[in-house]
Amino acid sequence: MLARIRRILSQFFSKSRTINNEPLNKVSLIVIILIDIFILMNVFTGLDDISRWHISPTEAYPCYSEWQNYRAKTTKDKDYEIVRLSLPDHQNNQLSFQKNYQQAEVGHLGKVSQTCLQYASYKDKLNNPEKQQIIRTIDQKQAKISSLAQANSTIEAQYDSTLLEKIAGQSRQQSINQVSAEKAKQTLEQNNRQISLLRQEISTIKNELLAKPESISFIAFLKDDNQFREVDKGYQQASFWYPSIQLAFQSLFLLPLIIIALSVHKFAQRRGYGLVSLISWHLLVIFFIPLIVKIFEFLQIGAIFEFFFNIISTFFGGLLFLINYAYILLIPIIGFGIIQFFQKVVFNAKVQAASRVQKSRCVNCAKKIRQIDTYCPHCGYYQYIECQNCHNLTYKHLSYCKHCGTSQNSTSNL
Repeated sequence: MLARIRRILSQFFSKSRTINNEPLNKVSLIVIILIDIFILMNVFTGLDDISRWHISPTEAYPCYSEWQNYRAKTTKDKDYEIVRLSLPDHQNNQLSFQKNYQQAEVGHLGKVSQTCLQYASYKDKLNNPEKQQIIRTIDQKQAKISSLAQANSTIEAQYDSTLLEKIAGQSRQQSINQVSAEKAKQTLEQNNRQISLLRQEISTIKNELLAKPESISFIAFLKDDNQFREVDKGYQQASFWYPSIQLAFQSLFLLPLIIIALSVHKFAQRRGYGLVSLISWHLLVIFFIPLIVKIFEFLQIGAIFEFFFNIISTFFGGLLFLINYAYILLIPIIGFGIIQFFQKVVFNAKVQAASRVQKSRCVNCAKKIRQIDTYCPHCGYYQYIECQNCHNLTYKHLSYCKHCGTSQNSTSNL
């Protein structure tokens, strides 16, 4: 097995840096590497673009995060906070929430959830100049409270210092503070009364805002368990399948490039176009690299990962590190199977040799040779093997002797 892997790697590097079995000069090698880097960057850019062709779960269910946060909150003001999010500070030339949600569909595959569009319509009904003015009024009163609280903090610091000066018997003229203790206390009490009054006013205004018909309808919609369960189920399903959809589109982007590069490479090999063969080989490798990377990314976050996650969570509870053990065991087995498939089926030496002998080509490098050539003039490979039955020379890797017809599979073990 190791010898086979070494042979494959040796052939790989030989094909990557030779033209017609002649090594590339340094300048040509640098040019090839620069071309590889440029194409690889563009391939990854194209993969990134096509992976966003289908809208993401967040774009398909844009209301999910906000809605889920609302339901998870236990604070008293959560109704006001969700209504407040429907009233942005700046409305100039801004799209409605519903149109903003629908923008995700433009130039992309997939549809935005109808429930989320209904959610957006409730927010649009809330968003009008009257309610925006209410929010601005609340913000102004909150700003006043913050200003008074900051003033109180400064006065309290001076008040403590003034009390110490008074206890120490220091005269008012020698004090480092501008406000006397009595005056500071009076100002603090006055500011606290104003803060309390402002908070009461804010509470009243908030209740008035929540009592508006649009607010009542929106809050009732948010508290509808059936509506949220529909969005939650759809979002979870979309999140589960999205990595698979991305991999499918990325494969759709790469497979035509791989097929074209492979076809050009085989054509160039048959015609003996060394430089074309080399460049197409490099392109083939470059197109395979992102595909392999994306497949491994999918294994870490896609449906297969979810499958293992659910099984291990069910049977082993919190021992999720066992997922890594499963991958460590599974990936080498899959890799071994892939190698065996390509060795036995795709790159089967006997199948390749039969095709090459029929076309008068070297059974090793597939370049054109004459039937009388014992060694390939391109790669030096010896074309024949002695038949164990009649002892005449017959083609390597073919199943039967061309002289006596004896099976080479059976005689090779004698």
